[in-house]
Amino acid sequence: MSTIMSGFSFDLSDRTVLVTGASSGLGARFSKILATSGARVVLAARRTTLIDQLAERIRADGGRAVAVAMDVADEESTKAAYDAAEAAFGTVDTVIGNAGVNIEALAVDIEADMLDAIHSVNVRGLFLTLREGARRLIAAGSKDMQNGRMVIISSITAQSISPGTAPYSASKAAALQLGRVLSRDWANKGININMILPGYILTDINSDWFATPGGEKQRLGWPRRRLMDEDALDGLLLYLCSDASRFVTGAAFTVDDGQSL
Repeated sequence: MSTIMSGFSFDLSDRTVLVTGASSGLGARFSKILATSGARVVLAARRTTLIDQLAERIRADGGRAVAVAMDVADEESTKAAYDAAEAAFGTVDTVIGNAGVNIEALAVDIEADMLDAIHSVNVRGLFLTLREGARRLIAAGSKDMQNGRMVIISSITAQSISPGTAPYSASKAAALQLGRVLSRDWANKGININMILPGYILTDINSDWFATPGGEKQRLGWPRRRLMDEDALDGLLLYLCSDASRFVTGAAFTVDDGQSL
C-alpha cells in the first residue's frame, strides 16, 4: 500500500472509522491517513461523487474504504449512514466528527437562517453523529471492550477571539463543550471522546484569502508568521484513534503553531 508520509506509525487494522465531511480538506486527508494506518474507513458526506472517487483511490492503494451518503444534520440520513457502514465493515468503533460549515459575512449581516445553517451542521449534526455512534457502540459491548473512540474537530476560535467569526466560533465552542460533557456521560461505557482545536492550515478553501493583503496581515500577526501544513494533525489524530490513548478522554488539544499566543 502506498503511504502518505506523516512521520508516525500506528496500527489501526482492528478499527472501523467513520469520518464526516470526508469529501475535501481535512476530512479527505484524515480518511487517507487512517486507511494508510490500516483502518477500515467509512467516508461520509452529503454529496457522494468526491467520496466515491476517494474511496476508489484508497482501495487502489490497498486500503479498505467505503463511501456513504450522510447529511449530519438529518437524523434519518445519519442512521442510514451508520447502517451502510455496518453492512460494509461491522460496528463503527471510531468516529471523527469533522463536518463543519462557515459563512463569510459580518455579524451585522448574518441573517437568522444563515446562523441556523451553521449550527445545524456544526452543533446539531455533531451531536447526532456522536449520539448514533454511541448508541451502536454501547449495544455492541463497548463497556466491556473499552474500544470506543471519538475525535471532535473544533477550532482555536472556540477559545480565542477571531474577529468576524462570531457564529462559527460560537458553534465550535459548543462542539468543544459538547465533547467535554459527553466524555463524562459515556466514560463508563468504554467510549473516549477528545477534541482537537486546529489553527489555520493551508488548504484549497483558504488559500485565496491568505493571498490577499488582509490574509497576509493576519499571517504576519502570528508569532511564527506561517500557516500550518496539511499534515499538522496527522500524529495526534492517529494517537487519539489508537489504543495508545486508552487513558485519554475529555481532553482538548490545541494544535496551532502558536497562532493563538
